[in-house]
This record gives sequence, structure tokens and C-alpha cells, in this order.
Amino acid sequence: MAPVGGAVLAGAGHWAVLSRCCGRVVVARLFGDAAYSSVPAVNSREGQQRQASTRRRGRTPPFIRSHAPPRTERMAVDQDWSSVYPTAAAFKPASVPLPIRMGYPVKRGVPPPKEGNLELIKIPNFLHLTPPAIKKHCAALKDFCTEWPSALDSDEKCERHFPIEIETVDYVSAGTSIRNPKARVVTLRVKLSHLNLDDHAKKKLIKLVGERYCKDTDMLTITMDRCPLRRQNYDYGIHLLTVLYHESWKTEMWESEKTEEDMEEYIWENSCSQKNALDTLLRIKASENVSNVTKEELLASEVVKNYRNSVIALKNEGETEGNVSQYKESVKKLLNIQALP
Repeated sequence: MAPVGGAVLAGAGHWAVLSRCCGRVVVARLFGDAAYSSVPAVNSREGQQRQASTRRRGRTPPFIRSHAPPRTERMAVDQDWSSVYPTAAAFKPASVPLPIRMGYPVKRGVPPPKEGNLELIKIPNFLHLTPPAIKKHCAALKDFCTEWPSALDSDEKCERHFPIEIETVDYVSAGTSIRNPKARVVTLRVKLSHLNLDDHAKKKLIKLVGERYCKDTDMLTITMDRCPLRRQNYDYGIHLLTVLYHESWKTEMWESEKTEEDMEEYIWENSCSQKNALDTLLRIKASENVSNVTKEELLASEVVKNYRNSVIALKNEGETEGNVSQYKESVKKLLNIQALP
């Protein structure tokens, strides 16, 4: 039966609406008979809402589990921390008994606490790498390691037997990826004195590497970063060192045509300065009637050695005040010139 707003006639029975209350329609016949209440009006939106409200009020309240206290309140003073953070994991505020704060302070206050702090969750942490945990890891790995060679008891011996030094860097940063592009860089260091090189090969190798060689420390440094992976850069560095070593031992045809001006550094042996110094000393000895002096004796004398060192320093290092003063004194001693009064 459809609800109506006032008196209606339905069929031949002459029914009339007496009242409407709380979603129910009270109807009665127009002539005699008692009034009765019909079922709730199904098509009434207001009635449907009230029915749903009545059902909700009569429903049994759901069971709500009480929250357990955080783990930090139940931790003992001598808690085994490696059992709390056995492996690398995100920050868990309920497991870290430290008043950590991180984030932007609001209104000149303090940074937000650790509870619900996304900044602490985003960044990597080293909570699993505490000193006791590292000690346990080392003890577990000890059975799989070999003993350190007893002969390598000093850094000098390690450097002599293992001359090549490889340096890499691992980065820990807060970003979208745990991989840092700079971690692929590999640096190779080796002293040229540890390589089997003669004078020609050493000078050629220094010429090939250019600024990568440090004369003060005798160290060759090669940095590889052109490959995307660290292992590739390492292999490329070993390949470069091998090629440089073999190329330095090669002697090209044009190298035999080098003159004194083409040399990388000044060489005293068989130079014009050596010949001129010997000729001058032989003439001085001849004027003094000393004829039993050989060239080897003159070259081994202290005066000629000082002159040799001053000439080499002046040619290779340039005309500095110290080099010029040293050269001046060595020439005066070589020619036996007394200081003027």
C-alpha cells in the first residue's frame, strides 16, 4: 500500500489515512471498524534512515584490543641489543630506548619526537652494527678465515710484498636509492720504486702518466670512474697499469735520436758540463806540473761532486736563489778562486 498525504480512497473499501507517525501509516475504514497500523513505509527515505539508526543502536559494540606497552618499557638494563636489531631494518620507535628527535622544529620549538616520525624511518641507520654485534659477527666468521701471515708483521713488509693499493668508498645517504653513483670510483696507487723498471722505462712511464705521478712521494695515482660498476673500474685500472708497464719497456726508433735538449731531466754523465770541467781541471794540473792524475780520480774528487750536484739542481729545478748561490760556491772551489777581500 502506497503512503498518502491525506484522506484517500483505495478500491471499494473506502480506506482513509488517519495519521502518520514514526514511519508508520495508521489507516481505518471510513465506515466503522477499528483502525490499525500498517508496516513501515518502504519507499520513505526518512524511514529507511531511521531503521538503520535503530539497528546500529541495537548492535553489540565490537571488541577493541588494548594496546600493549612499547618494548622500551619492558627492556632490561642488560638487554642483548643484537636480538633487538639482528639485521639492517628501519627505525622502530617502540624498540629504541633513546629520546631521539629529528625533523624541522615548528614555531621555534624542538624537533618532533621519535613516535610516528617519518624522517627517522626514511634514513638508513647503524643500529644493527653496534660494537658487540660486530664482535659476534667476527667470532662467527673466525672459523672461515685463515691466520694472518706471521712474516707480514709490519707495514713496510706489507707494502713491499703487496705494492698496489686499491681505495674505494661506500656512501650511506638518505635518498630514493641506497646506491650512490660515486661509489663506483676506484683509486689505484703504487710506488714506481716497487716496479721492475730501469732508468729508461721509469722516465718513459712518468712521461706517459703526466700529472698522475708525484715526484716527492714517488707515488703513481690512477683514478677510474668511467665505468658504471666498481668492479669494471677496478679491472680497467689493472689493465691501464699493465699497459703502461709494458709500453714503458718498449724503445722506439725515434728515441735513439734524442738530444740533450730533448731529455726529461739533465744528465751529468757525458754532458758538455762534465767534459768542460774535466778539461779545465786537466789544464790546471798541467800548469802545476801534475801529470799523473786520471779523469776517474778527478770525477771522484769532492770538488767535482759538489759542482756536479749544483749543475744538476740548477738545470732540473731552475734558477732559484739557493741553487744559484750553491753553483757560485762550487765554481769558486772548482777553479780554486779565493774570495775577494
